[in-house]
Amino acid sequence: MNLKSTLRTWIEVDKKAIFHNISEFRKLIKPQIKLMAVIKSNAYGHGLVDFAKTAENKVDWFGVDSITEGLKLRQKGLKKPILVLGYTLPSRIGDAAQNNIRLTVSTLDALKHLATLKNRPKIHLKIDTGMHRQGFFLKDLPVQAGLPQVIKLLKQFKIFPEGLYTHLAAAKDRLYPYYSFKQIEDFKKADEFFKKSGFTEYLRHAAASAGTILYPEAHFDMVRVGIGCYGMYPTKNLDVQTDIKLKPALTWKSMIGEIKNVPKNAYIGYDLTEKTLKPSRLAIVPIGYWHGFDRGLSNCGEVLIKGARCKVLGRVNMDMIVIDVSNVRNIKINDEAVILGSSGKETITAEDMAMKIDTINYEIVTRINPLIKRFYV
Repeated sequence: MNLKSTLRTWIEVDKKAIFHNISEFRKLIKPQIKLMAVIKSNAYGHGLVDFAKTAENKVDWFGVDSITEGLKLRQKGLKKPILVLGYTLPSRIGDAAQNNIRLTVSTLDALKHLATLKNRPKIHLKIDTGMHRQGFFLKDLPVQAGLPQVIKLLKQFKIFPEGLYTHLAAAKDRLYPYYSFKQIEDFKKADEFFKKSGFTEYLRHAAASAGTILYPEAHFDMVRVGIGCYGMYPTKNLDVQTDIKLKPALTWKSMIGEIKNVPKNAYIGYDLTEKTLKPSRLAIVPIGYWHGFDRGLSNCGEVLIKGARCKVLGRVNMDMIVIDVSNVRNIKINDEAVILGSSGKETITAEDMAMKIDTINYEIVTRINPLIKRFYV
């Protein structure tokens, strides 16, 4: 039995698209520069382990959010270097050391805790050059420790960072190039300060997807590519600002579970938010906000059936939506419904969906329920 025939909804991930996207980013960087695939948050909704196995021979590093994600990769046999980009609980640092998983260190407390351990994991120090999220400032301030104190502790406890990195706050926004250039210059100052303090062998990285595309000055020793690996651009119109062409790897599908005809002036769904203007044919698709189809798409979302755009009528429910299939010929139960992706000449992208609910493509794909089966094809 075909496994897909037992599922009401599923994800298909195109391996060739993944290879293509990684290759496109390789074109932007020099051969000696390493490429980290950022696969946090279930590989941006694409499936953590399957994506890692697919991309392992095409990338140099993996970036994850948590030690939990890193351990899952190790348990599945992934050997590439892994960097945890997010916060790690002190109780989990031993797990990192035992499994050769690198950790981000961005506070003095974390550094002091490392000093108490006999078995220390490799670390990458995060520098705050203007994001004002994680990281050490360049200078000591009355309310916040800076690099001088960090250097002092590193020498005192004989800790040698494997990496030094920062994150650009507005790289994808071409309205603020001065801010990105300022961050890059400040990161260079941090790098210079470390070298003058006697630390010479470490990886420097600053650019994520947008920074890799728009700021060659930020490539340093490694780039961190997240959204771009999956075939999406970090922001609208970035595709026309670069020569690389990305291919979305993810298609989300479901099927028709029920079909019915209703008269003119029929109310649809909870709270009577939609009323038919003419006799209409409706179809029920068994996906809803539990699956990651945002409730904000009520009365405005679309689904593709046989190459036709079909509007969502009424509220998005927890586990189903109602769509208008009045203009679709020969429709029947179990016909395929495309939630994200292409059908015939029509395509619904994560960007299309994001625009309808005033969000970003990142949120659309990462919120797809991880329990939905992913097929790598």
